[in-house]
Amino acid sequence: MVSQSLFYANPLPFSSSKRIRIQDGEQSLGSFVPKTKIAHLRLSNGGRARATLNADVKPVEIPRQWYNLIADLSVKPPPPLNPQTFEPIKPEDLTPLFADELIKQEVSSDRFIDIPDEVIDIYRLWRPSPLIRAKRLEKLLGTPARIYYKYEGVSPAGSHKPNSAVPQVYYNAKQGIKKVVTETGAGQWGSSLAFACSLFGLDCGVWQVRASYDQKPYRRLMMQTWGAQVHPSPSNLTEAGRKILQMDPSTPGSLGIAISEAVEVAAKNADTKYCLGSVLNHVLLHQTVIGEECIKQMEAVGESPDIIIGCTGGGSNFAGLSFPFIREKLSGKINPVIRAVEPTACPSLTKGVYAYDFGDTAGMTPLMKMHTLGHDFIPDPIHAGGLRYHGMAPLLSHVYELGLMEAISIPQTECFQSAIQFARSEGIIPAPEPTHAIAATVREALHCKETGEAKVILMAMCGHGHFDLASYEKYLQGAMVDLSFEEKKIQESLAKIPQVVA
Repeated sequence: MVSQSLFYANPLPFSSSKRIRIQDGEQSLGSFVPKTKIAHLRLSNGGRARATLNADVKPVEIPRQWYNLIADLSVKPPPPLNPQTFEPIKPEDLTPLFADELIKQEVSSDRFIDIPDEVIDIYRLWRPSPLIRAKRLEKLLGTPARIYYKYEGVSPAGSHKPNSAVPQVYYNAKQGIKKVVTETGAGQWGSSLAFACSLFGLDCGVWQVRASYDQKPYRRLMMQTWGAQVHPSPSNLTEAGRKILQMDPSTPGSLGIAISEAVEVAAKNADTKYCLGSVLNHVLLHQTVIGEECIKQMEAVGESPDIIIGCTGGGSNFAGLSFPFIREKLSGKINPVIRAVEPTACPSLTKGVYAYDFGDTAGMTPLMKMHTLGHDFIPDPIHAGGLRYHGMAPLLSHVYELGLMEAISIPQTECFQSAIQFARSEGIIPAPEPTHAIAATVREALHCKETGEAKVILMAMCGHGHFDLASYEKYLQGAMVDLSFEEKKIQESLAKIPQVVA
């Protein structure tokens, strides 16, 4: 078994009889390869080499099914409620917003749901994504821990978000929908939806949180390149936006506000549907391709994680990696610690309450049982725009309540300090969001250094930061400060949560 981590792409035909050796002095996986197939192995230093396949090391294929964790939970999550009647919503209540097939997936209790061939064909542009061992980071930290990261930045949009954007647009296109609208924070989701719409020929409208719209102009240009119309949120284009601007013309905006604007547009136009980049069950479902691949990749290198770490905003990236591993944990096959990491400025899991609340600021969505800071809480404009959401995915919140995972919060300067260490050892510049996972991984690795434990750490590396260099500039210039929540501000927001009698 090679000591480095492996990424198995689709095997290619090869008929030469030449001797094949791993580059950079690594161990060869075979001497001669007459008329067989080969796989690409991605080493932790980013090098690429060819090696023969054998009975012990097989290529990892793109999953053919998404995994639904609800099927394996003995205690099912509380249902979303109609805000007028406080009764569980019916699938047909969601018809004005979502494509029919997505509604079916949202309420499904099936354990696995088949991925359409058309979606898999597009997934092949970047999937399977790499599992990489961070040996240089390990060396830098002097830790006995073995650090692996599942890297989703290889997608066309540079993050994990196309895993759900592609099927969402596919199902809308199949239903004959002409336009979809959405919100976006840092721009990863908006970019991904614009990319998917360009493939299926749908119009795309994006409301981008004002703070991120100003901080990340190249994300906006990326969306526009793929054909999307991008609006800063709050905007004067919607009733919800105008109301917020009247109260605070200089507001930095929030994901909750942007959601309200996009939902309003979808609800008022029969030819338009709404797409969401996180939070809801069907979005988390689509992201499980990450964890399903990763389980096979770790098996291929003979490893099993002792701890799984990922950042959390709405929860799609974290759920995508962790849910398949939670399935294995529930079956008794493994028992890793599963740790979510959120920003101290928007700590919904660690400081929020578990209650029914709106998913948006204007109160246009159903009520969802989730960890929330209050639907009108507007976080400070931290650089991790994708984590500035007042609530956590209901299913992820439920898993947290069941004790299947834990959560911590970390300030942004520590996150960027760890990101610099990662970039200067592993070469990849992370997006601001996964810097939180990196910081928690560094903490754990240094703890292993103190205790001498050789733990296997698996980290979700959900995207690159090529369009976030302004954030790095602030950090490198010493201009970045730690932003935090005001207890009074949260309490005022929590006081406005609807009172739902159990």
